[in-house]
Formats: sequence, structure tokens, C-alpha cells
Amino acid sequence: MSILSENGVADIFLFDAAILESLDYTKCKGSYKGGITPENPGENLKIRPLALGDYHNGYMELLQQLTKVGEVTKAQFEDRFSQMKACPDTYYIIVIENQTTGQVIGSATLVKEQKFIHGASARARVEDVVVSDLYRGKQLGKILLDVAVLLSKAVNSYKVSLECKDHMVEFYSQFGFIREEGQNFMQQRWFD
Repeated sequence: MSILSENGVADIFLFDAAILESLDYTKCKGSYKGGITPENPGENLKIRPLALGDYHNGYMELLQQLTKVGEVTKAQFEDRFSQMKACPDTYYIIVIENQTTGQVIGSATLVKEQKFIHGASARARVEDVVVSDLYRGKQLGKILLDVAVLLSKAVNSYKVSLECKDHMVEFYSQFGFIREEGQNFMQQRWFD
């Protein structure tokens, strides 16, 4: 699937946008105000898959508001995008685009991990949820979470999980995420 970029050249999506269009948004768990919904995220805002051309649309700068990104060249971005796209039914990066400016102003990643357990099923993880500091407080984080959860069901995951800081537990709980007694998140880190 592709879209026309600003210069009229076809842009390539990471995954088929029809998946997002087919989601049943009546099953969203977030509560919204002011007419904002996942189907109507705001004036001139659109939810879509990450596109190859989003390197020039502020995607990397947006990620810098979340964590350390480091120097990523256009060639590195395109290579990583191609690697992800070459793993169908695995990487789902959802973005919110300001259609007036063409800038990516929000993003969430859903990663689907294939398993042998649960009848050779799959689990999904929500990662890298970020909204531009210029757009925070406009319910876009809620929208990204609702869409990611619906998408995890649509791609046949038996569960979806995420990792978060303690102060974010209440926020994520409104989307059906629960702390499971006896479950812990542990990690080893080799670099920032």
C-alpha cells in the first residue's frame, strides 16, 4: 500500500492501511471529550501506518521526545524500514499525521511475536508511545493506545502487553491493561 507524498511520489506504508480502516472503533475503551475519537483524532489529523517518507516528516525528531535515538541517517532509516517490512505480520507502527504540515505528531509501535505456546499463537507488545509536546493534552495518546489494542486483536494475538513507569499504570489501566500479581519486568542493558 502506498500514498502520494508531498512531492507527488508514491510513498510506501510499513503495513496495509486497510487493517486500520477495518478496526471496530466502537470497542475502544478510552473515554473521549469534544468529539475526538480514533476515527476523528482532530482537525487535519489522520491515523495511518508509518511510511518510508516519514524520515522527512519529523518521525525521528518525534522519537527523540521519548528516548535517546542517536544519529540515524536517511539510509539507515530506509534500511531498518525495509527490514521491518520484510517481516510481514510483525511490525505495526501507527502514526498520527498533521495533514496540513505533513508532520508526524504521534506514534505507537505494536510488535507481534510468533509463539509455539497457546496453539502456535502470537503475543503483541505495545512500545514507543509518544505524542509531540506541541500536541499533548489533546487525547492523542489515548487514541494511539486504543488503536494499538484493537490492532493487537485484529492481527490475532492471544494477548497484548506493555512496560511502563509506575506513574503511568493508571493511564494504561483505562485501556484494559492490568498488573498481574507475581509478574515482573526485568532487563539487562548494554548501552543507552
